[in-house]
Amino acid sequence: MAQLAVELAWMDLTAQAELVRKGEVTPAELVEGVIRRVEALNPRLNAVITPMYDHAREAAAGPLADGPFKGVPYLLKDIGATYGGVPQASGSAFMRGIPSPYDSVLTERLKAAGLIIVGKTNTPELGLLPTTEPTAFGPSRNPWDLERSTGGSSGGSAAAVAAGIVPAAHANDGGGSIRIPASCCGLFGLKPTRGRITLGPALGDSTNGLTSEHALTRSVRDSAALLDATAGPALGDPYYAPPPARPYLAEVGADPGKLRIALTTGSLTGSEVHPDCVAAAEDTAKLCADLGHEVEEAAPDLAGDVVAQAFMAVWAAGCAWTIDALAMVTGRPPQPDLFEPFTWALYQMGKAVSASDYLLAITQLQQIARQVGEFLEEYDLWLSPTLAEPPVRLGTFDPDPGNPLSPLFRAGAYIPFTPLANATGSPAMSVPLHWNSEGLPIGTHFMARYGDEATLFRLAAQLEQARPWAGKRPPVRAS
Repeated sequence: MAQLAVELAWMDLTAQAELVRKGEVTPAELVEGVIRRVEALNPRLNAVITPMYDHAREAAAGPLADGPFKGVPYLLKDIGATYGGVPQASGSAFMRGIPSPYDSVLTERLKAAGLIIVGKTNTPELGLLPTTEPTAFGPSRNPWDLERSTGGSSGGSAAAVAAGIVPAAHANDGGGSIRIPASCCGLFGLKPTRGRITLGPALGDSTNGLTSEHALTRSVRDSAALLDATAGPALGDPYYAPPPARPYLAEVGADPGKLRIALTTGSLTGSEVHPDCVAAAEDTAKLCADLGHEVEEAAPDLAGDVVAQAFMAVWAAGCAWTIDALAMVTGRPPQPDLFEPFTWALYQMGKAVSASDYLLAITQLQQIARQVGEFLEEYDLWLSPTLAEPPVRLGTFDPDPGNPLSPLFRAGAYIPFTPLANATGSPAMSVPLHWNSEGLPIGTHFMARYGDEATLFRLAAQLEQARPWAGKRPPVRAS
């Protein structure tokens, strides 16, 4: 029985759902297995901050929606997808203990797919940093090295999936928050095209379309099947992603053809890129070439400082918008003692961004999107490192004395590659193909044309088959 429990822990969503369909395991058994793993591993990882065991047990008792993942447990990140009646703090003491009034459309779709929500995962305050170390809930720890960051902002979800607590978990991405923790924790992470998954009913967009919802998974097929189950607009959405030609799951295993891939290993902002991250990208480029694809070094002629400054203006304004919106909804005036020093400093910075400054930054990002779009007319995919460094140590993004905004500039050096796909709205993915000499995972990043998740899934499945990663398991794991 113990061996079966371990085997179940490392099966993907698709395999677990098949066992439920065949009657070889019950939803209740799967839920109890996840609860046991949370209780065993969470004291070390701090991945799950809001257990929802009663909700999960009630759902497992049925009836369940007859969707593709009927009876399989899942975790929600504690920002973005709301669950009616359950608190959503978004990593902040300001919102701690306040229940969400309703399910988001994404949560409704996850339930309709048959998934059972067992808990909510840790996130940095308001999802602002590429690490998951909120003061209100404490740091999540990377199962590959407990002194290392999980990345952020979907770090709790990443730790839970990487450690075998669940096979997949909800995540979202406003500057790399799916792909960063995927790289740090050795997972597959795809950010869909802008508007692919609705943010309704509360939001039309977030920070002018920077944010996308989806998941962190261990297998490519789970990511594709989850996107099939959750994609699509809701009434009133401001963006409408081009509909796919066929289900994304049908792309997994399909021949990608001979792709033309551009390789960039240098940071657009001129910041240093760690040799391990360069090596991972170059190794992936060689693997792609060995698989028959054409790879050459190339990059669009972008002004890196303009990209960084425009993104920073929108990010700061987004922080101010978020806090003011939360204050309006709760009726609580924001006060500095209710937020982390970095968050409050970024809030003040955002309040100083004028309407003219904000719209100018949007114009600049849109011009950059046109340049990248033209570049991707010549190439099918753009390959780079996911991050500029291997997973950093916890505390790396703590504010310097007297400079509460220092984490923002440290983050810029750490994540020079991922935010561009948020600015352009293009789909992008981090693929776990490399581990360094310290045994830490190093992701490789691919960006595709707007609306073209299909090419990403085809190539990802080919890479997964050529160099399988499912058997790579961290020291802290379900066992």
